[in-house]
Amino acid sequence: MDNSTRIRFYTGIPTLLVVLGAPIFLAAWTFDYWQAWVFIAIFSLATMAHGLILWRLAPDVLARRIKAGPAAETRPVQKLIMLLITLAFLGFLVLCGLDHRFGWSHVPLPAVLFGDFLVALSFYVFTVVCLENRFASATIETHEGQSVVSTGMYGVVRHPMYAGALLLLVGIPLSLGSLWSALFITVAVGILIWRITDEEKFLLSHLNGYPEYCKKVKYRLIPGVY
Repeated sequence: MDNSTRIRFYTGIPTLLVVLGAPIFLAAWTFDYWQAWVFIAIFSLATMAHGLILWRLAPDVLARRIKAGPAAETRPVQKLIMLLITLAFLGFLVLCGLDHRFGWSHVPLPAVLFGDFLVALSFYVFTVVCLENRFASATIETHEGQSVVSTGMYGVVRHPMYAGALLLLVGIPLSLGSLWSALFITVAVGILIWRITDEEKFLLSHLNGYPEYCKKVKYRLIPGVY
C-alpha cells in the first residue's frame, strides 16, 4: 500500500465523523440525539472494520475504494452522478436532523435497532463483495487483466455493491428515527439506477465477457424485481 493510501485511511475516520455529525447535529440543533450517536458509532466502526479487512486481505481493492467521489471519476456523466449522490446523502442526514428537531415522526425502538442492523449489514455486504471481486472500485473503470466475476453475490445480481447501498439507504432513516427522511430513498434510488445504467453501457463496451454475463445473471439490483 502506498503512502497516499495510508494517509487517506488514517485521516478517513476523523473526516467521516465530521461529515456525518455536522449535518445531523446542526440540523437537529442539539447533541441530545442518542439515535444519531449510535448511528455514527456503528457507521464509523463498520467503515473502520471494512477498511482494516481490505488492508489485510485486499490492499489493492482498498486503494481503489478510497479513491472515490466526483473528482475521482473520469467521465463527466459520472462526475455529475456522484455529485448528486453526495448532495442527496447530505440532504438525507439534514432531513433526519430536522425531523428530530421538530418531532415530525416517531420511530419505535425496535425499528431504530433494525435500522442500525441494516447499516452494519450493508458494510458486511460491501466487504464480501470487495473480497469476491478483486477489481472492485469506487469509480467506473476497468483494469488490465480484469475479468468478469460471476461467483458469490455476483451470481445473484450484477451489482451486489449497490444492493448493499440499498440496505444502507433503508437503514439510515430508521436508525436516525426519521420516517420523513425516507422520502429521500426514492431520489437516491433514482440516481443509483442512473449510475447503474451508465455503468453497464461502459462495461458492455470495455469488459470482455460482460454481455454474456448479463444474459446469465438477469437482475441488476434486486432478484426478481430489477
